[in-house]
Amino acid sequence: MRETAFAKINLALHVRQRRDDGYHELETLFAFVDGGDELAAGPASRDELRVTGEFGRALDDPFGNIVAKALAGLPHGAGWAVTLEKNLPVAAGLGGGSADAGAIFRMVEREYGLPHDWREKAAKLGADVPACVESRACIGRGTGTELEPIANDLAGCPVLLVNPRIPLATGPVFKGWDGIDRGLLEGDTLREMTLSGRNDLEVPALALVPQIAEVLATLRHTKPWIARMSGSGATCFALYDTAAQRDAAQKAMPREWWTLAGALR
Repeated sequence: MRETAFAKINLALHVRQRRDDGYHELETLFAFVDGGDELAAGPASRDELRVTGEFGRALDDPFGNIVAKALAGLPHGAGWAVTLEKNLPVAAGLGGGSADAGAIFRMVEREYGLPHDWREKAAKLGADVPACVESRACIGRGTGTELEPIANDLAGCPVLLVNPRIPLATGPVFKGWDGIDRGLLEGDTLREMTLSGRNDLEVPALALVPQIAEVLATLRHTKPWIARMSGSGATCFALYDTAAQRDAAQKAMPREWWTLAGALR
């Protein structure tokens, strides 16, 4: 069995308020790129996880990995031997671990079907996991687990992801949010909502990783119709009208930065 763990981006991320439980009320536009980590699995006498790929060494505890946790909570026979090819940078605002878990859910669904409470199981693994299981554009509310379908007028849109190869943990970025509610998502289409939206975590992320500003400036110089930081950073994305524009932009990025050229699903 093989499955791609599609990279998640937040086309917009509005932080509305801090909750008493330590989490935050959000409104976000989830979208997914047609590339990401790659998972392969086959039957085994017990669960096994092998991690490879460019960013595999960043996952130093495979048994504590979210993939192993996802597998442990789902029906899959005696066990699966899973190989995770880690192509996405870790702690990068791309939902990499959540996307990996989402891929496991889809593999289990094909082979065994998912339990009726799969959404609750997914949410316990992480706020982005329910969206990553379905891996299609939607609106996320609450902590990001309350999902609302949206017509996807951006399917196929050329996208470029860029990361300065600096990991950025989510907790400190949320902690740096100034607590100001800057309002609702607005617009009738996904494109309109993206253009009118914002990422409220960009300012606190910049305070921690100033290089994000250089990434955004470099992307905006390539004339996308939108360039913005994804999630809690430090990955930024740019959306283009044509694949040729995207590919030219990728070539213009500094060689030391990580990039991924693709299309929105």
